[in-house]
Amino acid sequence: MQIGQSNHVGKMGPVCLIIPPSSFLLDERVFMSLGILRVAAVLEQAGIQVDVLDLSGFRNFEEAVIDYVQTQTVCHFAITATTPQMPAALQIVSAIRQKNSTAKIILGGPHITLVNAAYKNELKRSLFGRGHVAMSQVEEVFDVLVAGDGEEAIFLALSEDSPKLIDVDDRRSAMFLNNDRLNALPLPARHLIDVPSYHYTIDGVSALSLIAQLGCPFECGFCGGRSSPMLRNIRTRTSQKVVDEMIHLYHTYGVTGFMLYDDELNVNPKMVELMDLIAETQKNLGVEWRLRGFIKSELFSKEQARAMFRAGFRWILTGFEAGAPRILKNINKKATKEENTRCVALAHDVGLKVKALMSIGHPGETRGTVEETREWLLDVRPDDFDITIITCYPGTPYFDEAVPHEFLPGIWVYTCKTGDKLYQIDVDHSRVADYYKGDPNGGYSSFVYTDYLAPDDLVELRNDVERDVRARLGIPFNPSAPSMLYEHSMGQQGFSQNILRRSSV
Repeated sequence: MQIGQSNHVGKMGPVCLIIPPSSFLLDERVFMSLGILRVAAVLEQAGIQVDVLDLSGFRNFEEAVIDYVQTQTVCHFAITATTPQMPAALQIVSAIRQKNSTAKIILGGPHITLVNAAYKNELKRSLFGRGHVAMSQVEEVFDVLVAGDGEEAIFLALSEDSPKLIDVDDRRSAMFLNNDRLNALPLPARHLIDVPSYHYTIDGVSALSLIAQLGCPFECGFCGGRSSPMLRNIRTRTSQKVVDEMIHLYHTYGVTGFMLYDDELNVNPKMVELMDLIAETQKNLGVEWRLRGFIKSELFSKEQARAMFRAGFRWILTGFEAGAPRILKNINKKATKEENTRCVALAHDVGLKVKALMSIGHPGETRGTVEETREWLLDVRPDDFDITIITCYPGTPYFDEAVPHEFLPGIWVYTCKTGDKLYQIDVDHSRVADYYKGDPNGGYSSFVYTDYLAPDDLVELRNDVERDVRARLGIPFNPSAPSMLYEHSMGQQGFSQNILRRSSV
């Protein structure tokens, strides 16, 4: 029996795990939520019946929840949520409460993990700030909060005597996953969602995502989890375990494309070993795969580039973020402009295409620094790119280390080591789910500004750089996908197959 697992799991009724919609995304049916599917897998392994309500892409998701609660006998609900998903998550809770006022509702996932990190950061600083407010909001709504790794904590959360907060985001916790326990986990329970409704492709072949390692050790100011052990500490699966999962996905779903959704693949010192094993496996199977993933630019080498190409990579993605040295320093990116340029060249030399992930609105951002980012993109000529406006979510240094403005209520100020400042308009993340990737046709908003650029200036500049660089490099805009409409089952036994999957336990 696993650590944290209840002694009464055999008597427990069905558990419903819920994936909220992500209306802020251009297309919600691209990458499935693997974290909650790992939780589903360990519950199944323990003999507990699991329903997964996958609401990704449904615009009338509340109706789907009400229909489910009316027709199913379930007393435990567990919701995973990122910060932008929280408004939808709260609507889901309200829908559940309408029809089942006694159900235990659990919140896990990135939002509560990052809010808990921000809250603990404030406690250390004797500050009552936004972390406390965000924690109070979720405490009022949810019965149990799980911060950090949920694969073993779920059993404690489901028990009758569960505490309000289960803080697994601590390396001293008995439920914090180490390498051995990560490798011992069952594969994510993808069979509990409608896999064919996800339509990601790599170079024209159907693809699914998987994760080879957890965590990123870097300290970028805009990035969530920099003070969260779960998200800072690297936990690595063995090369063989990763390849075994790829073989399973190939045989089970017929896919020949794989998105390795690690933060930075080449943080793993055995990355080349993994690439060589992937290449060897394809040779043994008599098949050719296509892969895609993220790398850290200053760690990228010619050996890694060649190994990735041999393994089937034709695309890599890298968070270059900016073309201005001033901004790279303020971000605490560690990579220089020259190292970023070298990374693109190395990739192109071996035939790898590069998607450059860029952002604006950092401390010290000016029209000049945005122009440097434009010129860098035009100079290195990535094969695709993203450019977003920074949003300061809980758990990022920008959020956690900001202080209230001396004269302007509702404005928080982050000051980086160079003295440049970032001003943040306070956002109620329980109500606002603005784009971190928006509609190119005017769908962006900015909740940040600098000493040199107002929020509207940042939106205008972002849109101009996007249009201009895409036009000059011949890179088309990415089309958006329409949302889906849930169809009522009218109380009948058939429940929309895109929404609900049930374990066979």
